[in-house]
Amino acid sequence: MKQNKNSKTPQLPVKRPDNPMVKVSKHSNPLDISEKLQHFKNRDEVRKFLPDILGRVLARVWIDSNFREQFSTDPQKTLEFNGVVLPEDMTIEFQKPNSDRPRIVVYEQKPNSKFKLRVLYLQLVMMAGR
Repeated sequence: MKQNKNSKTPQLPVKRPDNPMVKVSKHSNPLDISEKLQHFKNRDEVRKFLPDILGRVLARVWIDSNFREQFSTDPQKTLEFNGVVLPEDMTIEFQKPNSDRPRIVVYEQKPNSKFKLRVLYLQLVMMAGR
């Protein structure tokens, strides 16, 4: 323990992390689309929390061909298998799965109605700049 000349308060050495800007969790898998079970109950929760999860889905679709195949075959079931459950009146579509700009669209459809309301969508767009 060191004492500062100008202060009577002892100075303790502080161990600093190698890179203070990067926070790495020892328990998370970078391919997980959700850190915990997510059971959404309404449109507000879906709009608030699902875009982050769907962003991870799009990233994984881009790099994992098996996951892309599963998600393009049955997106809702794939989400549920990965711990993400949508409200009963919501459906999800994976559009343009084989293009370089795939899109995920979430719809809300009331029982006994043919009308589908688009709640949100995410699309992967790659941009380059100079």
